[in-house]
Amino acid sequence: MARVSFQPTSPARFASTLAKQWGPTLGIWGVGAGTAALFLLSVTPVVKKGLLVNIPLLGTFYEDKTPASDKPF
Repeated sequence: MARVSFQPTSPARFASTLAKQWGPTLGIWGVGAGTAALFLLSVTPVVKKGLLVNIPLLGTFYEDKTPASDKPF
């Protein structure tokens, strides 16, 4: 009859194994969630002025070129 033996693992090995298994998946989901949040919040002035205008190649696309006379506020 086979005997079951307990083989303890260190917390560092457990954490590294867990990170290797779940790291890429969580990274992909994180990038997707961040992209979706940035896309949904791109219409708010705080995100547009604070973040999107400062991106080197895409900044000119998000600049507000509306004349001051056409803005209601």
